[in-house]
Amino acid sequence: MSSFGKAIRNQALLVLMLGHFTNDMFAGVLAIMFPVLKLKFGLSNAEIGLATLAYTTCSSFSQPLFGHLADKHARRWYAPLAVLWGSIFVSCYGWAPTFLLLLGCAAMAGLASGAFHPIGASNAAAVTDPGYRNGAMSLYTVSGTSGYALGPLVTSVLLTMIGPKGTGFLVIPGIVASTLLLSQMGIVERSRAARAAATRHIIHRDAAWGPVARIIGVTMLRAWIFTGILQFTPLWFDSLGFSRSFYGPLTTVIILAGALGTLAGGMLADRVGQKQIVTGALALTVPAVLLYAISPGPHSLVTGFIFGFVADASLSVTLVMAQNLVPGRVGVATGVILGLGFITGGVGMPITGAIADRWGIQTALMLLSVLAVAATLLSLTIPSDKTLAARMRPLDDPEALDLADTMPITPSPAPSTGRR
Repeated sequence: MSSFGKAIRNQALLVLMLGHFTNDMFAGVLAIMFPVLKLKFGLSNAEIGLATLAYTTCSSFSQPLFGHLADKHARRWYAPLAVLWGSIFVSCYGWAPTFLLLLGCAAMAGLASGAFHPIGASNAAAVTDPGYRNGAMSLYTVSGTSGYALGPLVTSVLLTMIGPKGTGFLVIPGIVASTLLLSQMGIVERSRAARAAATRHIIHRDAAWGPVARIIGVTMLRAWIFTGILQFTPLWFDSLGFSRSFYGPLTTVIILAGALGTLAGGMLADRVGQKQIVTGALALTVPAVLLYAISPGPHSLVTGFIFGFVADASLSVTLVMAQNLVPGRVGVATGVILGLGFITGGVGMPITGAIADRWGIQTALMLLSVLAVAATLLSLTIPSDKTLAARMRPLDDPEALDLADTMPITPSPAPSTGRR
């Protein structure tokens, strides 16, 4: 049976995918609210940016902390509470009487997202067999991307039919999803416990933080590239005279292509190897960026699809690699990978924007290919699949010990098994 077939038959994984879908749907709400909020509070573009900063900062920097809690003190109600908490504050966006309260709602919603991601992803990794984990995690990642893509559409409908206060209805999917999650988390816990028992021989391996740092570097560069293309595409095509009816769907095409690339990359990694997929996808991103940026036009729907597909093909694979390198601290590894990757995409935008102001958006986007080259070269320093596989073998396996000795590691204490 293929890794995809095994993944979709994993009930515990499907439960977690529901939570990821709902959580990330809320992340796509704020940007669609900007025109309404700008008019309501009389905001400048810089002030509007503060709302995004409040959300992304709280989401990104809190993830390693929540990852630690997931590793040490896991409780079945963590994930359901995070989804419900996020829905409450997102539903308040349209009801906020002042801009300051809006910033508070955005920060609290970001904190909820930061709480769910490491908890959800570490559970998703824990309930899947290593033999198809890349495929399973790509499927899990795509569930979030799908929710993120749906968020703007749902918000647009609510704003059109009801107005700003229509965001109040967003608490409904939060209540439904959190209730379903809570009722099904027993399945997740049992599956996680069974998987932990089956892989107890690797739990006490030392964490390989050196290779993880290089994987984080690759993730940060990839996030900068993808976010740069995505955020500046509307401004670029608007300046070229294209209408919203073109660059809106173009942005959607890039996001959906990224989701398909994530799924394909994860499935292929289970067959041909993780490092091969990461390095190959990043290498293909170099010409994909240049192809998209050099010649804008109606055909950008095709070149944008190609870029999105190859740029995001390594997304879930790097996450699985980091999780395997830090046994017993999967939540922390997940929080660091997702948190730093997310914040880097935001921090890189002012730099790309400054280049665009000086030399033009097209030049700024073309220069993102330099980051793709750097990410490709950095990916070559990641341990081979053979070395990574050695860390999944019993501690008394001579070949595993020999291979593990070739990879620099930083000792870490044996993890605590928190009560669930």
